[in-house]
Amino acid sequence: MHWEGVKIVVVGDIMLDRYLYGKVQRISPEAPVPVLELEKEENRLGGAANVALNLRSLGVQVALAGIIGEDAPAALLQEEAERQGIDSYGLVRDPSRPTTLKTRLIAQSHHLLRVDREKRDYPTPPIQEAFFLKLKTLILHRPNAIILEDYDKGTLSPELTQEIIHLAQLQHIPVLVDPKKAHFWHYGGSTLFKPNLRELSEALQTPLSEAPISQIDEAIQVLRRRMPHIYTVVTLGERGMLAYGEQEGFIYVPAHYRNIVDVSGAGDTVISVLALALAVGMPLGQAAALANLAGGMVCEYVGVVPLPRDRWIEQAKNLGLL
Repeated sequence: MHWEGVKIVVVGDIMLDRYLYGKVQRISPEAPVPVLELEKEENRLGGAANVALNLRSLGVQVALAGIIGEDAPAALLQEEAERQGIDSYGLVRDPSRPTTLKTRLIAQSHHLLRVDREKRDYPTPPIQEAFFLKLKTLILHRPNAIILEDYDKGTLSPELTQEIIHLAQLQHIPVLVDPKKAHFWHYGGSTLFKPNLRELSEALQTPLSEAPISQIDEAIQVLRRRMPHIYTVVTLGERGMLAYGEQEGFIYVPAHYRNIVDVSGAGDTVISVLALALAVGMPLGQAAALANLAGGMVCEYVGVVPLPRDRWIEQAKNLGLL
């Protein structure tokens, strides 16, 4: 299955994921905490950059747009993005803020601790202006889809979001949104809106974690009335996924049985596959089923990893999805 002609722009909060692997065999004499004996260190693309990496693993052309610092993690991040074949034209350097860095300490496949270094306020007006000019250029080159990947780190202000959606509408480009709490209600007019169940529950101030599917259906309708968009996809964790479109109605996709090791990055994989599916004109039901399969698959690996393309395609074909 080849999609080399498809081009997708990923816009949002970019971060570097650092993993420190080791083993724990004793408790520190200084405090009642485990001592991690470091054996290996890895740096991986994270946040919006992980979405771009997932798309590259599927064979898609990707342009990544976001704001990074003028520091060592930024250099590592840009170098790795370019090594993976990701177009880094849309990266803007801001010397006044650090590149978001998440450092995870892992022993015997178990997370011990995560340390975050970041600045979450909006960039200065000159940086925002430089960023929008680059985005405008990328959008005017008519990509097949745009993904807005928000982690509440300051890249996507409500004003910028609406400008992107408006520009995309003029060019008839689908915009898919992976929201977070701070800007949840600022994506009106988008093509596909993909919260997880906890995010939807918090936004509507309604407990949904144990709710029956019928109650989640009602919550989706409330969401759509308050913030109009074309398709809604809600990820339900171990319960699978629920999608809705005016023509399609509700589509429930149950989860596949998996040996879940780590759910980090599963949402990134889901939005990547949804974007590719919409970019090539797949119907909503097929797009949701393929994304559901992919999201579960990456949970079988430790840490944030791109979708294993060949394994995903094989399983999708076995299920009659491709």
